[in-house]
Amino acid sequence: MAVPSTLQAWQMTSPERPLELRELPIPALGPGELLIEVAGCGLCHTDLSFLYGGVRTKKEPPLTLGHEFSGTVVATGAGATLTVGQTVLVPAVLPCGECELCETGHGRACREQIMPGNDLDGGFATHAVVPGRFVCPVDPGSFELWELGVVADAVSTPYQAMERAEVAASDVVIVLGVGGIGTYAVQIAAARGAHVVAVDIDAGKLERLRSFGAETCVDVNGLDTRAAKDAVRQAVVGLGVSRHAWKVFEMSGTSAGQALAYELLTFGGIVGFIGFTPEKIPVRLGNLMAFDAMVFGNWGCLPEHYPPALSLVLSGAVQIRPFIERFPLSDINEVLERARHHQLSARAVLVP
Repeated sequence: MAVPSTLQAWQMTSPERPLELRELPIPALGPGELLIEVAGCGLCHTDLSFLYGGVRTKKEPPLTLGHEFSGTVVATGAGATLTVGQTVLVPAVLPCGECELCETGHGRACREQIMPGNDLDGGFATHAVVPGRFVCPVDPGSFELWELGVVADAVSTPYQAMERAEVAASDVVIVLGVGGIGTYAVQIAAARGAHVVAVDIDAGKLERLRSFGAETCVDVNGLDTRAAKDAVRQAVVGLGVSRHAWKVFEMSGTSAGQALAYELLTFGGIVGFIGFTPEKIPVRLGNLMAFDAMVFGNWGCLPEHYPPALSLVLSGAVQIRPFIERFPLSDINEVLERARHHQLSARAVLVP
């Protein structure tokens, strides 16, 4: 397989400015590194946060964003375990696997982790260089390789959240925010046999998910926290299921969603915060003690969870095609503007 001498990348030079197309030399590969020819890279809310939300990247601009991509290995550094020609999924977060946190089961919080599009150049390019550790080989089967890029974050992140909460058959699962990742959280929970309640302010998104695992849907548009809590509680009671030990997943990345998630804490319940917002909310921490409940945050997905998450997609248990839309990478600035103003009906995947 021919190795190019240069790559094309759409780079952030500073926040609030359009990305610039640049032709860059292919870097020399270090030990274990891989040169990936990008098949497709999903556009995530985190990319918008780096550009417009005041969130700083670890690597100073110029930086190629994009952490949700699939592709083909076209070159390898010394000692790499994957080979040229393999099709792969690049995890959105790559832990080091060797530090104290990794060795004690806390690899999600690894301080040496690498996130493409944050710590180093990412997937909004024709090629990307990434550490080879934990990159996930994939046989696309009936899928086009570009379609599977969203598994790197949009599918794998809620998968890990469900694992951490030990979601099982007959559990009550409430998903707050059914956008880019919530769409897949609903499906993953349903695949585990849970009673799934989808909550959002977009009636169209909610109605669509009735065909993809949502047992009931709650439109909280225009409701304050108390009214929204009452509406969700009534919906759960209407299902005739347990009023206790609910598993609530906040995926909207809004302060309103976070406030509602905490208010839905039940006796023996679990609340997972997956969506990100820099805003702060007041909470009554005493409820955690009184309810013998748990709250956790979820950052990315451990490498060992990628194969089973991917299997859900390849088997058809989790559908991705109805929720993604392909765009040429050359249209990225237009797509960013549309995403910024909530004008996309599906997760954009940028294809070089």
